Amino acid sequence: MYEQKKRDKALKSKATKIIVKEIRFGPQTDEHDYQFKKKHAEKFLNEGAKLKAFVFFKGRSIIFKEQGQILLLRLAQDLEEIGKVEQMPQLEGKRMIMFIIPKKN
Repeated sequence: MYEQKKRDKALKSKATKIIVKEIRFGPQTDEHDYQFKKKHAEKFLNEGAKLKAFVFFKGRSIIFKEQGQILLLRLAQDLEEIGKVEQMPQLEGKRMIMFIIPKKN
């Protein structure tokens, strides 16, 4: 019993923990802010973290759904060399969410 627990604990400590980092955009994010957040996204993916990029729609800005989707797809295209899209942009409530995982080298 004791040895089984010890083995389980050793296996659990060796298991890799998945870290999820978030990047938040608005539907009207301009170029400088986009580049700044893209640089952070590259850093997170290079560190091996999973990236959750989302566009948050406040109030009536939900009418800009297409702009939010275009923004996330542009991010996916810009990060295509270091990351792979795990989940395409999907609207959940007032957020449009996309997951990107780092590519294995």
